[in-house]
Amino acid sequence: MKLAIKATASVLALSCCLSSIGATSASAMTLMDFIRGGQGRQQSTQVSAPVPVNPAQTLNSVEPPRAKQPLPTVDAPKYYTYKADQMRLVSTVHFADPVVTGAVADASPTPVAVDTEVSQRRYLADARVMATNDIAKAIESYYADPSKPLLWVADHTVSDKAKAAMAVLADAGSVGLDPADYAVTLPGDNAANADPVLRDRALMQFELTLSSKVLMFVQDTVRGRLDPNKISGYHDFKRKDINLTAMLDVLRASPDAAAYLNSRSPSNPQFMELKAELAKLRSEAGTDGSHISISLAGTLKPGDSSPEMANIVKAIEHRGSDALKTAHADLFSAYLGTPSYTPELVSLVEDFQREKGLTADGVIGPSSVRAMVGENNDVKIQKLVIAMEQLRWLPDELGPRYVFINQPAFMVYYYNNNQEQLSMRVVVGSKQHQTFFFENQVQTVEFNPFWGVPQSIIINEMLPKLRSDPNYLDRMGYQVEVGGRAVASSSVDWYGSTKSISVRQPPSSDNALGELKILFPNSHAIYMHDTPQKSFFKKDMRALSHGCVRLADPRAMAAAVLNTTVDDVAKQIATGQNKAVAVPQKFPIYIAYFTAWPNKDGVIQYFNDVYDRDAATQKALDATSKARTAQI
Repeated sequence: MKLAIKATASVLALSCCLSSIGATSASAMTLMDFIRGGQGRQQSTQVSAPVPVNPAQTLNSVEPPRAKQPLPTVDAPKYYTYKADQMRLVSTVHFADPVVTGAVADASPTPVAVDTEVSQRRYLADARVMATNDIAKAIESYYADPSKPLLWVADHTVSDKAKAAMAVLADAGSVGLDPADYAVTLPGDNAANADPVLRDRALMQFELTLSSKVLMFVQDTVRGRLDPNKISGYHDFKRKDINLTAMLDVLRASPDAAAYLNSRSPSNPQFMELKAELAKLRSEAGTDGSHISISLAGTLKPGDSSPEMANIVKAIEHRGSDALKTAHADLFSAYLGTPSYTPELVSLVEDFQREKGLTADGVIGPSSVRAMVGENNDVKIQKLVIAMEQLRWLPDELGPRYVFINQPAFMVYYYNNNQEQLSMRVVVGSKQHQTFFFENQVQTVEFNPFWGVPQSIIINEMLPKLRSDPNYLDRMGYQVEVGGRAVASSSVDWYGSTKSISVRQPPSSDNALGELKILFPNSHAIYMHDTPQKSFFKKDMRALSHGCVRLADPRAMAAAVLNTTVDDVAKQIATGQNKAVAVPQKFPIYIAYFTAWPNKDGVIQYFNDVYDRDAATQKALDATSKARTAQI
């Protein structure tokens, strides 16, 4: 029977996916992970009489050897070639002529103003401006209404309001945007002596151009320049809606256009800290000559000796925090550049490693060297700009209570009352099985969970074994269902379709999800969970799972989200019974990806681009800038 599994990029692919029996999905375990322990350490499984998928097949029948058939696969989500929003010409054909309608009189207080605007507005129809479709529609709607006055031109000249708005646009770089996207050219200074008709035509071109750039700025600073879902299948965000037509009405009524435009940028603490860091690094442009090289052939362990020791101490003194420098001030002043890796230097290195979120073991390897050497300002600035873009995809305020997983940091943080109350190491998806970037709501903690093996693992990892050994799952204590009915693994035609087949691992000490999982239901079936594989938490690079997020201290996180004690969590686990407990009140969780992010003290930390997502985001930004230079 030919296996009919279409290899598609699905939400189940290579993440912790739900099995078809409804048990919530997968841990980050390899095939070897879930066979450790053997049958004797699994719960017994009751199954009904074997129900073969192939009606001609029975347990007692002997089939001839199968011809080799290609194994199917479930593909991972893809990274896309970013398609920027295309520009089009703003249609001015329906812009009303106030000479005919006389409606401008309602929008202007004096006859002189009426005459001035009437004489100018007739040239709006001659203006040619390129804009994205939503911006073009807003401009067309506003200027087609003759009762709405000009926004940026008054008395045959550029208004002070326009100049204030242009100053904000010129400073767009301070909020992580590109000022070139919003550049507007003023009508020439000598226009006062030029033909009045040409002058008014130029002013109306300026009027529409500035409106288009202001709307683009507002849109970009509120929701970001990019549609994240067009970057890759790993991004999952609903893009923010902005009423651009209403925005022009607000600007018309606003007495301070600059203040209003500045208020559109995010004001949450994280954004403000990123903004301050960006300003600081840009002010240091050309002065970042502090790069220190460290050349180690291998790892440097306590008691070893290396001529690079002097550079290591110098780098730590440069990259360490003020608190670290104060704590080791005597050592820095007394160190004479000797190559011996003494206990005092080990203590210094351990404190530095701890400060950078590394394993504080005193062993200097590649991760420690990267932290000591650091990155130059240009690289940091790029990370900050991307972080500010990505932060715009999230809500304006993260909330007083939330969970924040930062994948490049391999850390999770629990905030309550706007304060970080808990943090711990996590293991996230490997580069082949990446964790998604999205937001959701924490809803449930499940104790002693079943593990529903996702189709991606059944097909990509278990199927080769099952075709040669159909009894494999029976021996390992896994439960198999076909069409909702329990069967023996040996009775299933593993050359047939697996669509109606579900596999789950009962609760046990060897269960892939460990003692508990924390659910925030999503289409990617990703969640936080315990794991019996604790050794991974000792590693600095922890992108090692199939996509779900493993917790170093799951009991503490469960107690936090349930607003209870660790002792109460332990009692729930001790029953050995599978039980789901709803959190008292749902609250946000952000499964995020930031290579630049402030810690609880407001200090910006930088992380490696483990999935190369920053690179993909930068390509998307470049494509957007290119599209915006489209000429008429």
